[in-house]
Amino acid sequence: MKNVLFFFTLSLLILNQNNLMSQNVIYDFNNQSELSNWIIVNDDVMGGLSSCKMSLDKNGNGVFEGQISTANNGGFSSIRHNLNKIEVKEGAYFLLRLKGDNKEYQFRVKTNRRDYYSYIIPFKTSDEWETIMIPVVDMYPSFRGRKLDINNFSDDYFEQITFLVGNKKNESFKLLIDNIVLFN
Repeated sequence: MKNVLFFFTLSLLILNQNNLMSQNVIYDFNNQSELSNWIIVNDDVMGGLSSCKMSLDKNGNGVFEGQISTANNGGFSSIRHNLNKIEVKEGAYFLLRLKGDNKEYQFRVKTNRRDYYSYIIPFKTSDEWETIMIPVVDMYPSFRGRKLDINNFSDDYFEQITFLVGNKKNESFKLLIDNIVLFN
């Protein structure tokens, strides 16, 4: 009987893992969201011609959309949001609730917003609402599209999040974002 109780308790703990971790809502878009806190960075910083905008749809979702151009060695658009230090514990992961356009995007964090590199993870979207799970430890360091020869994310905080699209082709894109949550 003692073994049955132990396995039952263990099963509940595994099934309710999210309940055991603290939930930190990094950003929850709604009709009152202040979008001026989101910074647009396109390839025009290096001569490119890509463009994007950030807006809210009628349901209060964040809408990151635009046009990627590979002219003048360009090819990316991004939105970033600076934060106060957000604590990260071992085993942490992000849940991104979003709806895409069947294209690949990147989710990025910076330990310090002044760092020259980001920790990134690419993810593929569908044209349906979905929740993307991103283990923080899987985010690898990258600078200007090149993976760096340093460890994956292992810091105990971050100060910036970014969504980036840059698939090396001319295309329009549209990503709807409901929320970004960190489980610690």
